[in-house]
Amino acid sequence: RKELQALTDDLKWGLDAAYETFRWVSRFDFPEFERDYEFVALRHPDEYPLNEGRIVSNKGLDIDVREYDDHFVERHVPHSNALQSSIKGRGDYLCGPLARLNLNADRLSGLAARAVKEAGAPLPWRNPFLSIVARSVEMVYAFEEALRLTASYEPPERPRVDVPDRPPRPVVGYGCTEAPRGILYHRYRIGTDGLIEAAKIVPPTAQNQASMEHDLRDLVPRLLNLSRDELTWKCEQAIRNYDPCISCATHFLTVTVDEGRDGDRTAGSPG
Repeated sequence: RKELQALTDDLKWGLDAAYETFRWVSRFDFPEFERDYEFVALRHPDEYPLNEGRIVSNKGLDIDVREYDDHFVERHVPHSNALQSSIKGRGDYLCGPLARLNLNADRLSGLAARAVKEAGAPLPWRNPFLSIVARSVEMVYAFEEALRLTASYEPPERPRVDVPDRPPRPVVGYGCTEAPRGILYHRYRIGTDGLIEAAKIVPPTAQNQASMEHDLRDLVPRLLNLSRDELTWKCEQAIRNYDPCISCATHFLTVTVDEGRDGDRTAGSPG
């Protein structure tokens, strides 16, 4: 406990720095762009979600983690090597900081709650470019939560739980956490020999892939008056709203501009 409490001064500095970061990014000049997203995140009865909760959305989804495969599906699309997720019968969705904040702002308190009010725009935020503001609010929350945990920590009676000495049995286990980019789903099936027979992991970047492409389809027609370099830059900004993994952020986009005989311009990306 003393070792944790020794971090207090650094955590207080981090909290102040996080709040200043929020104030800085909330004053950015954001493009006017919104979509009617289905936001998906965990929802916990008592706290801002991180490690547990039900999977909910702003459009009525409210399921236990073990029901994930009954409502979500992954599919392979011809133009990409990446799998794309959708909600059965409904289409793409958005997970990550914007979804968490829109669905769980009432679980914030202290400086994090104050930051949401200071941001000025009423929730829900449907502009994906505001995801950086949502991230900065969550950074404030992270330092507040770290300070709370270090102040209230009580060492457990035992550091671990013993594994029962009995033969393994076939079982299926499910889990869903909130990674920085959004919900991260795991499912494992274990056989009678104790070995994993099947595993499924659905990372948030893959879940957001279809939504990224939907953003581009809606955004690009508004930007066709820009030069190719400016158009590419704006499209890259739209993709990085989702903070995709480095390979996706680096290699996601190649812009091709087709200028017809009548001067009309269309833009596309091979992926």
